[in-house]
Amino acid sequence: MAMSEDHIALAAEYALGTLDADERAQVEAMMAADKDYAAVVESWQIRLSALNQMVGGVEPSPEVWERIKAAIIASGDQQAFALPASAAAPVPPSDTVIVPPRPANDTGSGLSPESMRVVRFAKQTYVWKRVAGATGAIAAGLLLVLGAQLYQPDLLPNALRPPVRTQIVKVETPAPAMPAQYVAVLQQGGDSPAFILTVDPANKMFMVRRVAATPEPGKSYELWLVSDKLQKPRSLGVIGTHDFTLNPSMASYDPDMVNKATYAVTVEPEGGSPTGVATGPIVYSGKLVETMPPMPVPPKQ
Repeated sequence: MAMSEDHIALAAEYALGTLDADERAQVEAMMAADKDYAAVVESWQIRLSALNQMVGGVEPSPEVWERIKAAIIASGDQQAFALPASAAAPVPPSDTVIVPPRPANDTGSGLSPESMRVVRFAKQTYVWKRVAGATGAIAAGLLLVLGAQLYQPDLLPNALRPPVRTQIVKVETPAPAMPAQYVAVLQQGGDSPAFILTVDPANKMFMVRRVAATPEPGKSYELWLVSDKLQKPRSLGVIGTHDFTLNPSMASYDPDMVNKATYAVTVEPEGGSPTGVATGPIVYSGKLVETMPPMPVPPKQ
């Protein structure tokens, strides 16, 4: 069977359920006679099945059930309708229009060519209206499904939910910068360095390297921090008799004070000043200088 636009429109409306009883019977008859047409109807039913899945069942109210029961009881009292045995031919209903047979040599419909064009145009308009209505219903259903996928995917069945996408983001942490290094040469006048002071601002520690200073019997060298922000010099501890002395006593000072302060060495009784104030003369002094600015650590290869 050659399928026209009318047949396709009927198939779509059959799947939507918008046909009346006569039109549904016509579609079912064509489906039974032509397997290709049955496949077209089935394809429309598959396309529109998503709309049925989104519509929940509705339980009729008790009043509707009572009316149905009353209609069944009333119909049970009626007798079945039967034609009389003497009827020679069925009598058509009063509203049936009997069309006389057309003569064999009559190829037209009795209308003028202009009237026939008007009839064909009206028929095409009717078909396109039905196709547009079916297409609009499909588009509305697809739009509803798309909106549910974007905002409320839990309302949809699993087959219509959008796939879950997992994206792994790699965050690169910037390499920490190497802290600046500060060194002070503690000496007297133009003599050779007596001590070299190295300060680690990041860890609030300092290290004293003995160079040319010679220990005095019964005496100790003590290191002092001198700053305009302090009322008096603060002791940073006794310099040991070994070549290197490591001390973390800078933790209580801010970096700006540490960088701009003057560092002095005095000769005190063995073990350091007993009063917390310098008692001996200042024999060596110096200020910190930046030997290396902060530098980023190169990334690992």
